[in-house]
Amino acid sequence: MASMTLHPDSIAVHAGRDDLADLGVHALPLDLSSTNPLPDLELGGMSYEVLATGGHPFEGGSNVYARLWNPTVARFEEALARLEHAEEAVAFSSGMAAMTATMLAIAHETGKRHVVAVRPLYGGTDHLLASGQLGIETTFCSPDGVAAAVRDDTALVVLESPANPTLDLVDIRAIVAAAGEVPVLVDNTFATPVLQQPLDLGAALSLHSATKYLGGHGDVVGGVVACDARHAAALRRTRAITGAIMHPLAAYLLHRGLATLPVRVRAQQAGARIVAEWLTTHDGIARVRFPGFAECDPLGLVGTQQSGPGAMISIELAGGYDAARALTTSVRLFTHAVSLGSVDSLIQHPAALTHRPVQSDAKPSDALVRLSIGLEDPADLIADLEQALEASVGARDERRAAAV
Repeated sequence: MASMTLHPDSIAVHAGRDDLADLGVHALPLDLSSTNPLPDLELGGMSYEVLATGGHPFEGGSNVYARLWNPTVARFEEALARLEHAEEAVAFSSGMAAMTATMLAIAHETGKRHVVAVRPLYGGTDHLLASGQLGIETTFCSPDGVAAAVRDDTALVVLESPANPTLDLVDIRAIVAAAGEVPVLVDNTFATPVLQQPLDLGAALSLHSATKYLGGHGDVVGGVVACDARHAAALRRTRAITGAIMHPLAAYLLHRGLATLPVRVRAQQAGARIVAEWLTTHDGIARVRFPGFAECDPLGLVGTQQSGPGAMISIELAGGYDAARALTTSVRLFTHAVSLGSVDSLIQHPAALTHRPVQSDAKPSDALVRLSIGLEDPADLIADLEQALEASVGARDERRAAAV
């Protein structure tokens, strides 16, 4: 199958399964072994050295220990790499573990300890970079400030598109050009490989919080980075040392989730457009941010860089924080919770939650609420938002009355 030219939908179903017929199984196997038998002392030692330094298992060797290698994890990695048009992928215990390992690996490989980060970013990534906890200095900038921010000791440029939580679209090709010889990492969580392949646009690494759309059912945590073989080896070395490999059960669930990823993303995207268009008609909402609207895509990146707008919506409430709080606590069908990309719809207030640790000058507006649209009927989601927005508008009117 690997040698065939397949549509991405077919790749999503079949990638990472080439060895199943030889194993005599149809469904994905799950290998939970924490340790593995060694053929003999010499081969066992060679296996350990190869895997601990970022290599692959070799014929006649052993997987040795689950911190170093697991076949269930490797199958998921192969499948994700195919979808991302990458040579390899490396899976981690969480998206933040993937981001942390990337920073450590790039800094170690290059000897450089400066990163340029394009804001806005996911709050966890922003906090990690701003904290200096990894011994890495970060310069934050807007997309048009990348060229000026890059220095001789810059190891990496980091961006997210669509950005969390404002859904700003960033021109990846332009950032790659501005970065020059410095590799670019794109957080591709919101777009998924269904809508965007950053490596085709010149990026060196494409990172996912696999917890989100890749899993799609709110029952697994993981992270994964797609890249070339050289970067993958460095990431595996870091993963082996830090013990951040993805658990096999998580890899099994994520690999299974990839089969329905294209169908889910397209259906959620279609529902999101309907919901977003309705939201523009409500007087309790000051602004609707949805990449499918022309005013939210001034560079025309949907249809060129990204094949569709995705299924995320951000709204700014006319009544500010009080209205946002009323909305998030009044929904019935939406779940008020962090995260995104699940089959059910979620709502959250980034400034109070995921972006709470972000520096005040980069924190999103208190009036901003983020919606992750699931697979429910859009009419039902609209009805839920309509009744919840009544409470939101009421909160705004109460605040106005109190100010008089």
